[in-house]
Amino acid sequence: MGLLSNRIQRSSLRPGDHIYSWRTAYVYAHHGIYIGDHKVVHFTRRGQEVGTGTVLDLLLVSSGPARSLVPCPTCVHVEVGHGVVSSCLNCFLAGGVLYRFEYSVNQALFLAKARGGTCTLAVSDEDDVVVHRAKYLLDNGFGCYNVFKNNCEDFAIYCKTGLLVLDQSTMGQSGQAVSIIGGPLAAVLSTPLLLVTTNIYGMAATAVGVYCASRYAADIGMRRDVVKVSAEDLTRRLATGMLQVLEPSLPSVPAPPTN
Repeated sequence: MGLLSNRIQRSSLRPGDHIYSWRTAYVYAHHGIYIGDHKVVHFTRRGQEVGTGTVLDLLLVSSGPARSLVPCPTCVHVEVGHGVVSSCLNCFLAGGVLYRFEYSVNQALFLAKARGGTCTLAVSDEDDVVVHRAKYLLDNGFGCYNVFKNNCEDFAIYCKTGLLVLDQSTMGQSGQAVSIIGGPLAAVLSTPLLLVTTNIYGMAATAVGVYCASRYAADIGMRRDVVKVSAEDLTRRLATGMLQVLEPSLPSVPAPPTN
């Protein structure tokens, strides 16, 4: 893995790889599990790559790939039910560049990656186990999509590690989501510390330090609020209500005035 990029060639792909591709202007990345035969299993919100159920979707959807009017001859169109779908590699990339998410990276390299959603300290399971989880969840679902707690990166990380955050009142496994929240959070938490220095470089270093610490502590490889859960047990928990992830509620639209 390079310090600046996880970009790879298609020829180096192997079943069980966690792959991703950045969308327009690097606003977000879409993640999935490569299962071989040019197929990728990934998690969506009602067939869309990303969604929050809020006005933020105007930015995210506009940054996503444009849907082709010509049906893909390789992908089999199915009615989206639980959000876990299978696509050919071309449709998954949507014209973007192919990257591989890295596991078991050292601490220095993890912190050097300024933006989350590219690597983790956690250890990946064997490739055949990863592919089994992805295929099983393709048939059985991964719960409700939630951009901050249960998104495409959470899905891919679970498939790779089997680790799950059971307390859904906290953040999920997604380093991408942690980065989005971590920046403003670092500014807030570091404010009291900034009072001890008026040097702009000291202020910047303090904010960066708090941000890196928050990313490090939230990484799935460092957290203590996760457990190893089989895919079969995961779907059982979802079916019985023992594990719930709430979908973001759509803002209510006032009814038009009547004469």
